[in-house]
Amino acid sequence: MTLRTLFITQIYVANLTGERGFDADELSDAARAVADEDETGQQWCDENAYGGYTSYASLSDLTRRDSLFDELRRLLDRHVAAFAQDLHLDLKTKLKLDHLWINILAPGAGHSGHIHPGSVISGTVYLEVPPEASALKLEDPRLPMMMAAPKRTSDAPEAEKTFVYLTPQVGTVFLWESYLRHEVPANAAQEERVSLSFNYG
Repeated sequence: MTLRTLFITQIYVANLTGERGFDADELSDAARAVADEDETGQQWCDENAYGGYTSYASLSDLTRRDSLFDELRRLLDRHVAAFAQDLHLDLKTKLKLDHLWINILAPGAGHSGHIHPGSVISGTVYLEVPPEASALKLEDPRLPMMMAAPKRTSDAPEAEKTFVYLTPQVGTVFLWESYLRHEVPANAAQEERVSLSFNYG
């Protein structure tokens, strides 16, 4: 008897610390400066009960606002291209950054489960990760179709779990295919967790 592993969900994990053009402190300062000035984004967060700040619904020009964000885009372009190659995507043109946005997650705040429709690859790079900061929670994409399937045993290997939690460090970048449902559980840290998320299409 043999077991064959099919329909793999791959997650790309790297750390940008030490790469030329990446400085987490400078990027975090730039993100906070944008947050302080973005009254439209602040209003959106208030109206939608977002715990902290995000530029997702208010700004789409970060790479033109500050060269630090554009330099990050150049780094991400290379990592996304490598991931796309690992995924054996049959691309007619190179994937391009569609959207880059700031997330400043307050203590106790989270972000409910969602996907990124209309994109091919999505990801997040982490700039401030205080102790006890939220992990990234990933959901088995088969879950909505499992119906009567029993839950997995507590000692199931990572590839067989229904939910997987990825704990970032400063500089960590996670990439995944945009159909993959994910969320950010409540931030248990005493300080804000700062990251930049993005979509490529």
